[in-house]
Amino acid sequence: MKKLTRSFYERDALEVAPALLGKYLVREHGGVRQVGRVVEVEAYLGPHDLAAHSSRGRTPRTEVMFGPPGHAYVYMVYGLHYCLNAVTAPAGNAQGVLIRAVEPIQNLSGRTQGPGLVCRAFGIDRSANGIDLCGAGLYLAARAEDAPLGIVRRPRIGVDYAGHWARRLLRFYVRGNPFISRP
Repeated sequence: MKKLTRSFYERDALEVAPALLGKYLVREHGGVRQVGRVVEVEAYLGPHDLAAHSSRGRTPRTEVMFGPPGHAYVYMVYGLHYCLNAVTAPAGNAQGVLIRAVEPIQNLSGRTQGPGLVCRAFGIDRSANGIDLCGAGLYLAARAEDAPLGIVRRPRIGVDYAGHWARRLLRFYVRGNPFISRP
């Protein structure tokens, strides 16, 4: 597997999101390598997207989103679950792609059909916020032999508060994959 490069992330989230499907989320920690194939994502398009955390402006929590692409933005929802995003677009645009679900490949236990479950299975918490996804330890990778996928577009989940942004088709998943969070 080959790590994704900074230039992969330095594009609009709407381009990066479907391109992440079929890639591999890899975490190497404590001598163990965990791998999951990305099968569901959501794009967040920056401060004008009312469902994006960056819509509330630059804060200590969202600072990573405004930084260079290819870094992890990790936050907690409902006081219970961590969620992992890959920061995309050139610095200052505050875009990202939420990893919603992965298909377990290596050393993953428990369910992975939802963003909180992905982080739990990989042991990802707020300490991963800001990690360079082009570095070691936590990264996304591709294999040359990966086949093209059937991709489905739907509205994002859990963003009803965002008005018309809640209806935009910014959720992408692999057609027929049993590991997506919600068909």
